[in-house]
Amino acid sequence: MRALTTVSVVVLASAGIGHAVLSGLDADIARVDPFKDMKNRPEAGHGMNLLLVGTDGREKITEAERRKYRLGGAPCHCTDTVMIVHISEDQDRATIVSLPRDSYAEAPAHTDEVTGQRHGPHPLKLNAAYAEGGPTLTVRTVENMTHVKINHYLEVDFTSFMKTVDVLGGVRICTAQPLKDRYTGLDLTAGSHLLGGGQALQYVRARHTDGSSDLGRMKRQQRFLAALVSRATSSGVLLNPMKFRDVTRAVLGSVRADKGFGTDELLDLGRAMRNFSPSSSEFTTVPIGQMAYAVKGVGSTLKWDEPKARKLFEAVRDDHPLATRRAPRPQAVKVAVAPQQIRVQIENGTASTGLGKKVDGALAAAGFRTTGRPTSAPDSTVRRTVVTYDPRWDRSAKSLAAALPGAELRAVPGQGPLLKVIAGADFRQVTRVRAEDPAAQGGSGVVTGDQVVCP
Repeated sequence: MRALTTVSVVVLASAGIGHAVLSGLDADIARVDPFKDMKNRPEAGHGMNLLLVGTDGREKITEAERRKYRLGGAPCHCTDTVMIVHISEDQDRATIVSLPRDSYAEAPAHTDEVTGQRHGPHPLKLNAAYAEGGPTLTVRTVENMTHVKINHYLEVDFTSFMKTVDVLGGVRICTAQPLKDRYTGLDLTAGSHLLGGGQALQYVRARHTDGSSDLGRMKRQQRFLAALVSRATSSGVLLNPMKFRDVTRAVLGSVRADKGFGTDELLDLGRAMRNFSPSSSEFTTVPIGQMAYAVKGVGSTLKWDEPKARKLFEAVRDDHPLATRRAPRPQAVKVAVAPQQIRVQIENGTASTGLGKKVDGALAAAGFRTTGRPTSAPDSTVRRTVVTYDPRWDRSAKSLAAALPGAELRAVPGQGPLLKVIAGADFRQVTRVRAEDPAAQGGSGVVTGDQVVCP
């Protein structure tokens, strides 16, 4: 009883202290009114919807940081990142939906904030809505596209992003392959890295690490947010009012928020996130129906898959989880290529009858596209399992070898896309693997935070 009483007093005191230390921060938040004079808005759903906008504002970045993290050039005063963050009504789940900045959008009638010119409805890219009409036009455009009512607006620039990461002591991310982008200066080897604010900014801004451009960047942003949630919920920040104040001050010191996003809302979010784990968050990107959709006067855009997008945003409005909840499974090894994309022929390299069929079945159960027709190898005295592959499919070969620990990789030029496994006497079992980008496994493209954070 004494222990329970002590805990209760501490919790109540912490809540009171939390409110006291945060109430003074309200005055430091730059305020905007993105909902001014808005009419004919979507009906409210269940839970809370926050529009998170990342801008390229860099006014408070030092010259040394500009050079080190490649932040030179004039800002475009547009949005690099647009996300809908949905907190469930019972506050036990966060759903984050990324909206590509190049999405084809139709802006409603508005007055240009820069020129004062009155515009009728017209097509544009989603990130141009901010440049033309600021937060108000951005919110109106997103609501028109999604039919999701936005409750709060939070605008983050480069400075607040870097400070937030630094005050948390850095955020750990993992990558199965090297990431290098000469535009942002990102240069990470394969493996695990603890990123400070500057490196983290390079990581979420990089668009040229592969051919996926903005879509790849959004997946890295989602992966980073999952790691950020994991760091915040596992480091004791949310249980310590003073640490919570420091993090909040770093976040709010250089952001803009709507007038209703104040101390009480911050404390509600903080309390909700105390019970969060990486699996409490889920991430997805609005489904794309057509890449490089050309629009006169606008350029190349991304056109949404309207039926799939409608279904996605209905789930958000109705407060339904996007990801199918499954029982926890053993941690899988992350690989560059999903098993579902790898074709494999099995050969039995031993005198043990049935080994080929056993290996074929185990690899098929792990998701690999086996032929289902194992054969006998010319040599029946193979001791160590061998994976033969055409050098053009080396990433697939390495992913397959990860499922067969100890297997030898052997390049065979001209073999083609079909990989071959010669099962040796050392075979014991198949290790479960999954693509670094879980969306590559197929399906809805929804991932939970525990699928993308470091093991």
